[in-house]
Amino acid sequence: MVKPLVTLVNPNKVHPAITPYALDILTTFLEQEDFDVEVLDLTFCRDQWREAVAGYFDSRTPLLIGITIRNTDTIYAQDQRVFLGEHQEIIAEIRRYSRAPIVAGGAGFSSMPFAAASYLGIDYGVKGPGEVILCQLAKALVGGKTPAIPGLIVNHGNDQIERLPVAGTADGLLGLAGFREPRTWQVDKTASYQRRSGDPFRVDNAEYYRRGGLGNILTKNGCPFACAHCLEPDAKGNRFATRTAASVVDEMETLAIQGIYDLHTADSEFNLGIASSKEVLREIVRRKERDASSPLCQMRLWVYCQPAPFDDEFAGLLAAAGCAGVDVACDHVRDDMLNGWKVTGKQTRYYAFDDVTATVGLIRKHGMLCLVDVLLGMPGETLETLRDAIDRTMALDTTVVGFSLGIRVFPYSPLGIWCAARSDGTRPVPGLQSNTATEPIILRQAHQCGTPLEYERQFMFEASGTIRPVFYFSPDLPEEPETVAQANGRRVNTLRFMWDYIPATEYPRIMLPTIPGVSENDNSYADNPFVTSLVKLGYKGAYWSRWRERDAIMREASRQGLFPLDQPVR
Repeated sequence: MVKPLVTLVNPNKVHPAITPYALDILTTFLEQEDFDVEVLDLTFCRDQWREAVAGYFDSRTPLLIGITIRNTDTIYAQDQRVFLGEHQEIIAEIRRYSRAPIVAGGAGFSSMPFAAASYLGIDYGVKGPGEVILCQLAKALVGGKTPAIPGLIVNHGNDQIERLPVAGTADGLLGLAGFREPRTWQVDKTASYQRRSGDPFRVDNAEYYRRGGLGNILTKNGCPFACAHCLEPDAKGNRFATRTAASVVDEMETLAIQGIYDLHTADSEFNLGIASSKEVLREIVRRKERDASSPLCQMRLWVYCQPAPFDDEFAGLLAAAGCAGVDVACDHVRDDMLNGWKVTGKQTRYYAFDDVTATVGLIRKHGMLCLVDVLLGMPGETLETLRDAIDRTMALDTTVVGFSLGIRVFPYSPLGIWCAARSDGTRPVPGLQSNTATEPIILRQAHQCGTPLEYERQFMFEASGTIRPVFYFSPDLPEEPETVAQANGRRVNTLRFMWDYIPATEYPRIMLPTIPGVSENDNSYADNPFVTSLVKLGYKGAYWSRWRERDAIMREASRQGLFPLDQPVR
C-alpha cells in the first residue's frame, strides 16, 4: 500500500546556509505516523528555484505541503530586508502545480501567524512547535475529515482566519492569538530526531555543514522570561519543554558520526533552565570518558547564553563537553537600562553588569572563546548610556564584541505591546521607524482591533498593503529632530558616532552595524560577504570566532575570486 506523501518545503534562500532543523523534527514524527515524507529544499538552488519546484511537483501528488518560515525578515535595523515577498512568490508557484493544502509554521511565522497566513495565502498554520499538530492535521486529511485540531490556524479566505480553541487559553483578542501560552503539549520531549545526510529529498545535514559551517542542536523549546524585545516566549511558548539529555546527546552523536563536528545550540538561551543544561553536558562528558574513540570527542559546541545563571561548574562542564565558544547575549550592560527589559515572567530583573563580568571571566578561565552581544537603542537610551555601554563592553576580556543598533518590534513582544499602547491608534510614537514607511507609523492596541489579523498586520504592513517592518530607536539618541520625526528617518548620526568613538585600533575585535551597503565589517548574517567567504574557504564554527582574522580572510577570498575587496568599510 502506498503511503500518503507529505512534502516539506524550505523556502529560505539566504546564505550561508542554515540547516532547516524544523524539517528534520517534522520528518521524524510524520514517518513515525506512517507517512512518506520528502523535503524540497530551495536553499541550494536559489537561482533555479522555479525549475526545482516544477520538476518536483511534475511527478508527485502530495496529501499536504508544509512550509517552514524561519524568519519573516533579517530583524537587522540597518538593512530591514524582508523575506515574506520571496516566500509568497514560492508558494504561488507551488500552487501552479499542486492542489494540496499548504500549512506553514516556524519561528518567523509564529511571530505574526494571522498576518503571515493571510499574506502568504496558505490554508493552515501552526504557532509554536509543529510536530504534534502537523501529524494530527495529516491524519485528518487522510481520513477526509475537516480538521478540528486545537491550536490549528485555519484560513477560511477573505481575511477570515481563526485559531481553533485550546483549553485554558485567555479571553480576548490576545487569547485568540495564543498569546504567551505554555506550548509544552506541542513538543515530544523524549524522541531523538532523525538527522540525515546524503539521502534524496531529505535535509542534507552534511551539505549544510559544508556550506554553512555549523550544525544545530535543540535541548529545549520555549522560554518563561519576558524580555522586552523578545518574541520567543510567545512564538515558542512561555514554559520550557525540555528534552531528555539522552535523546539530545544521541542526536549529537549521530551528527558527529556524519562528520558534523561544530554544533550550535538552537535553544532560546542554553543556560536558562540550567539544571537540564548541566545534565546534557554531563551526558556528553560521560560518553566521552567512557569511549575515547567516540565521535563526540571531536565535537565543538557553540552556545548562546544569558549572563545568568552561569557558575563555575557550568563553565567547567561546557569546556569538558567540548564547547569552543560562548555568545553572551547580555543585551545591555547598564543596570538602569536593564530594569524592565531583561526580566523574568514576574518582571524581576535577573542579572546585572557584575554578572556579565563574572560570566566572561569564567568563560575565559576555562579556555573558551567569548562574544558579548549588546543591543543599543531601547527606550531610555541616550548618548550617555550609549557611550557608557560601549566603554564597559570594550573593557571586558572578550574575544569579540558585537553591537547592534535598533530593535525589531514584533506584535506580541512586550516592546510591541508598549509601543501600541503609547500610540493608542492616534499618534506616532517617537522612535518608531521603517526604511520603507511612506506615512506615520500609528499602532492600535489589541483591544482596539477587531481580529488578531488586524492587530498583527500593522507591525509589518502599511494600510495599503505595502511591506513596512517596524523598528524602534530611542528618540534620545544623537539624531536631528527632523530625523526622529520622520517615519523613515535613518539613524545615521548615531551609527557614525559609534564608528568615530571607537578607536580604529579596536575594529579587529568589534562588530559594528554599518550604513546599508555591502561591507565585510557588517555584522548582519544574511548574505554577508565576510561570512559567505569564510564558509567558501572551508572554515567551520561560529563566524564570530574568526572575526579578528577577517582582513586576512577577505584578502584570501579576493585572491580566489570569491569577493572583490572594493567595498567601503562604512
